[in-house]
Amino acid sequence: MARTVIAGAGIGGLVAALSLHHRGINDIVVLEAAQHIEPLGVGLNILPNAVQVLRDLNVLDQLLPQAVQTSELRYYNCHGDLIWAEPRGTAAGYVVPQLSIHRGDLHGVLLATVRERLGYKAVVIGAAITDVVEDEAGAHARVGHADGTFTAFYGDLVIGADGIDSAVRTALWPDQGAPARNGVVMWRGTSWTEPFLDGRTMIVSGDDVRRIVLYPIRTDEKSGRVMVNWVAAQPSLGGTSPRTGGPSDVGRLSSSFAVWNFDWLDISAIIAKSEQVHEYPMQDRDPLPRWTSGRVTLLGDAAHAMYPMGSNGATQAVMDAWVLATALAEHDSLDGALLAYETERRPITTELQIKNRSMGPEAVITVAHERAPHGFANVNDVFTQGELAAISQKYALAGNFDVDSVNRRTGPEISPEARRTR
Repeated sequence: MARTVIAGAGIGGLVAALSLHHRGINDIVVLEAAQHIEPLGVGLNILPNAVQVLRDLNVLDQLLPQAVQTSELRYYNCHGDLIWAEPRGTAAGYVVPQLSIHRGDLHGVLLATVRERLGYKAVVIGAAITDVVEDEAGAHARVGHADGTFTAFYGDLVIGADGIDSAVRTALWPDQGAPARNGVVMWRGTSWTEPFLDGRTMIVSGDDVRRIVLYPIRTDEKSGRVMVNWVAAQPSLGGTSPRTGGPSDVGRLSSSFAVWNFDWLDISAIIAKSEQVHEYPMQDRDPLPRWTSGRVTLLGDAAHAMYPMGSNGATQAVMDAWVLATALAEHDSLDGALLAYETERRPITTELQIKNRSMGPEAVITVAHERAPHGFANVNDVFTQGELAAISQKYALAGNFDVDSVNRRTGPEISPEARRTR
C-alpha cells in the first residue's frame, strides 16, 4: 500500500497510525481539524483488550505511571446499597490491567509516539476535511482553507477517524442527519480528593433516571490524594439538551446529587470541588449497514458512536484500529482487507450500540430501583442467584473483552524484525 490518509488525530486515529506502522505500513498522514492540539478532556477507562493493543504497540510502559490500574467495579443504588461488585483488570485474571487515565495523558503519549516513529510532519493540524472523493488514482480527502482554496491529500486508503460528526462518514452517508439524542445530559469533571475504598475502584451509582460514575485517574504520590473523574447523567435541568458540549454551573449540579452522599463518599463535595465542569448531550449514531465504500472506511465514533456505557468508547476505537491494520497486513487486496475488517468489527460494535441504548450493564441499577425503590438490606432479596453475574458476563462477551477472549492473545503478533514493508 503506497499511502494511507487518516482523518482525525484523536485516540482512534493515532492508534490507527501506530498500528499501521507496527505492521510495516509507513506512508501515513494524519489530518487533524483543530488548529492546536492540547491535552483536553477528562477521564477514560480503557478495557484490557485495548490495553493489550497498547502493550503490543510498545506504549503501555509510558502510560502506566500516569494511570490508575482499576481493580474493581461496583454498582450502587442512590441509597448507597451495594448491588454488584466484580474484580477488574489483573485482579479479574486478565494478563494486562484495565486503565483509568486522563484523556490528555493518553493522547499526549500517542501523539508524541506517532511523531517519533513516523516523523513530526505525519500529523497535519488545522486540516479540516470538507469532502472525500474517489477517482482512478485512489481516494483523496479535501481540506478547505479560509481563502476558499482546497488542498487534496491523496491516498490508496482514507480512514475516517474524525468522531461522531465525521466529515468522512457524511461523505459516505450524506443523508444521515444529526446524531440521535435521548434527552439525557451528561456533566463531566475532575477533582482531587482523598482515595475511597482501595483507591483504584470504579463506582457507578443511580436510580431510575440518574447516574453518576466516579473513578480515580491519577495519584499524587506525595499527598496520597487522587484525581477523580466523574460523569453525572440525568434529564436536562432546564428541560432542553445543549446542542454541543460546554462549561456548566457546578453548584446547580452539586445540589442535585446532595442526597446521594454515602458514609464513605461525599459525591456532592467531589462535584463542587471541580475547577471546570462541562455539559454534553448524551448522543449516539444509528448503526450503519456498512462502513466501507471503495477506498474509504471508518473507525471509532465515526463508525459507531455509542452511549458511554461499559467503558467502550475509546476501547472500541483502539480495537478497530488494530484489527484494520492487521487486515491490511494480512490480505493481498485492499477490498479483501476492508471486508475482513468490517466483518470482524461491525457486528461487535453494532451489538454494543444497541445494548448501550438500554444502559448496557448499568441497567442493573434501574432494575434495582424498580424492584426496591427505597433500598434493600440484602441484594439477594432483589435479584435471583446468578442474575447479576449473567448480565455482566453477557455484556463482556458481546464486546469481546471477556477474560478468555483477551487472554488468548499472548503478545505481539509481528515483531519489528518481521514487519513487511508496504
